[in-house]
Amino acid sequence: MKEFVISEVKVETAIIVGLITPYQNERKTKEYLDELEFLADTAGAKVIKRFTQKVNGPNSVTYIGTGKLAEIKQFIKDEEDAEREVGMVIFDDELSAKQIRNIEHELQIKILDRTSLILDIFAMRAQTATAKTQVELAQYKYMLPRLTRLWTHLERQRGGSVGLRGPGETQLEMDQRIIRNRMALLKQRLKEIDTQKTTQRKNRGRLIRVALVGYTNVGKSTLMNLLSKSEVFAENKLFATLDTTVRKVIIDNLPFLLSDTVGFIRKLPTDLVDSFKSTLDEVREADLLIHLVDISHPDFEEQIRVVEKTLADLGASDKPTLLVFNKIDAYTWIPKDEDDLTPITKENIPLDELMATWMAKMNDNCFFISAKTGELIKEFKELAYKKIRELHVQKYPYNDFLFQHYDGDTSLDPSANEAQPNP
Repeated sequence: MKEFVISEVKVETAIIVGLITPYQNERKTKEYLDELEFLADTAGAKVIKRFTQKVNGPNSVTYIGTGKLAEIKQFIKDEEDAEREVGMVIFDDELSAKQIRNIEHELQIKILDRTSLILDIFAMRAQTATAKTQVELAQYKYMLPRLTRLWTHLERQRGGSVGLRGPGETQLEMDQRIIRNRMALLKQRLKEIDTQKTTQRKNRGRLIRVALVGYTNVGKSTLMNLLSKSEVFAENKLFATLDTTVRKVIIDNLPFLLSDTVGFIRKLPTDLVDSFKSTLDEVREADLLIHLVDISHPDFEEQIRVVEKTLADLGASDKPTLLVFNKIDAYTWIPKDEDDLTPITKENIPLDELMATWMAKMNDNCFFISAKTGELIKEFKELAYKKIRELHVQKYPYNDFLFQHYDGDTSLDPSANEAQPNP
């Protein structure tokens, strides 16, 4: 059976394609393609060319227009004539089986869409049995409605008339049955994993649970390592972390559980969210969410909206949340000339002004740090201590689990004697 896998042995070259529509302007399309190129790089492919087209919406037959398809075909031919092979064409949206079949027929090259690329990265990143099971289920969900294109070379005319059933349809039905049976097995396995994880969570004791959430590659694992003094895998790649990691963290006299979750992304396939239910349960059952944001990213505000929407889909949008802006060391801005009368854009806003705006908007539920350099981490720990201790006292009012202070104070009333954190 054909699989949509990018070779890890040699770097393949790729063309990426996106649409400019009334709902997605040129700037937005460029940002999406930047992200798609980063995804391709993470998967091991090198992007050599971008194509965009202004249309009202995707073509139901070929996604892009026939003229643009011919232009891409000519570019591939020119590259081959120059002995530079193009390995694949990647589209920024999810393609239907019909679109993939028609585009492949025209270009005679491997076709991927954003979803299959993300699935390939997930398959590459999966290390534990849980992650591998979740990824395999998501892959089968993606593959099932697209199986027809894998058997076009065997198909005959299809219909209800006697004598017109071809071997392609028989093989197709067999593959569909095999995949459905496999999916049922994987779902059962994930249900068992979910039960095990629920039991594990119940046995964690009377501790507040804090979950790190955010867009992919915003520095969640780096912050996790900083707070827990552990070595969680962190890399400047998309989806470096798939499995949820839980660590016990102690700030001053306050122990709590901190979990690092899989990063979210724009146009995240629904199948992935469904498949990673047991992993994302850490988010659903958390007492506090730390929403980490990459403030150096030019479109961080949309990334915030993407995460908030995903949290709403998970039923976790009403949880106490601390918005933490990371990577302040990488933030850049362009000062405007005094005689420049054009409107101020977000590229012209200095960090101090941005900090004041967001902190006023979020009251004391907002903070700015650099997990990489450690800047303002001490102050962040003090804020986190205050928030988590308040939740601890509310949830476990008679719990004496808080460690005794070095000065002998064991009061659990935050107003009686506020602790002075010593991170």
